[in-house]
Amino acid sequence: MSSIPKQTTCNVMPCMRYRDANAAIDWLCSVFGFEAQMVVPEKDGSVAHAQLIFGNSMIMLGSAFDTEYGRLLKQPNEIGQFVTQSTYLVVKDADLVYDRVRSAGGQILLDIKDEDYGGRGFTCRDPEGHVWSIGTYDPYD
Repeated sequence: MSSIPKQTTCNVMPCMRYRDANAAIDWLCSVFGFEAQMVVPEKDGSVAHAQLIFGNSMIMLGSAFDTEYGRLLKQPNEIGQFVTQSTYLVVKDADLVYDRVRSAGGQILLDIKDEDYGGRGFTCRDPEGHVWSIGTYDPYD
């Protein structure tokens, strides 16, 4: 197996929908450490599109709308809190983020631990039920 080349830009970006996208942006920034690069509001105060950056990575999100695209997606609380995919966020200090998640009321699903393959991490839900794995393991290092 060949080694993975070091990436300099993010070529794959998770796109997520939240019922209260403004609250999600605040939570993701204050708890995980994202920075809001762009937030495009709708006239009603919902979010048409947002870009949150973390290092050289990005996620995009918006409010959950009843649109052609929106009908392709289900929110975790609509399907028994299950998700069909999750996001892994590489951080320098997993224990620090773990403590912030717990303090902010995030649900810890898999407790923090050292992984056999390297790194330290945990898995949690954000306030709307999306599953996140947070850890120090970086396959590009």
